Amino acid sequence: MIDLYTWTTPNGRKASVMLEELGLAYNVHKINISKDEQFAPAFLAISPNNRIPAIVDSDGPGGKPLSLFESGAILIYLAEKTGSKLLPADPRQRAVVLQWLMWQMGGVGPMFGQTHHFLHAAPEKVPYGIERYSKETRRLYGVMDKRLGEAAYLAGDFYSIADIATYPWVARHEHHKVPLTDFPNVKRWFDAISARPAVAKGMAV
Repeated sequence: MIDLYTWTTPNGRKASVMLEELGLAYNVHKINISKDEQFAPAFLAISPNNRIPAIVDSDGPGGKPLSLFESGAILIYLAEKTGSKLLPADPRQRAVVLQWLMWQMGGVGPMFGQTHHFLHAAPEKVPYGIERYSKETRRLYGVMDKRLGEAAYLAGDFYSIADIATYPWVARHEHHKVPLTDFPNVKRWFDAISARPAVAKGMAV
């Protein structure tokens, strides 16, 4: 059994979508970040960076429990634990998946997050911040659109953890003031992933 510590953020939904795609049994523990529950000592023992998501796998390597934080690490771990094709064993395909996963972790997440902050959460309007991060967000959508004009999914012709990592952020495109009609290849990809039953279940957690 896997215990998932999460909240309704794009990063949190990466983990729940992944668990649904793999068909793994899991318990959900709500960590309400609006009430600072991520700073509770019990949660910090699992996630010392006080961020969600985090998991505890009671049947970790060697049959011992394993706690894990950082959404990208969780996706890789769960894929390897189950031998999932969401992270292929073939070295070339695996490298491409990890490349696009790191692109999401280092670019899409931080930049989309900053756009959301300056548009909706900052206590005062900061035009420089809004312009800087909105432009970078649209640039990243453009990178994605170009890639998805070449391939069905981010890593090629197969669905992978790179798509699972990126999808929940694109699901907030309206918050970023980015119409998907501006990026038709992203829209095609987004609609295809939205139609997956496991994605719908994971996003509802």
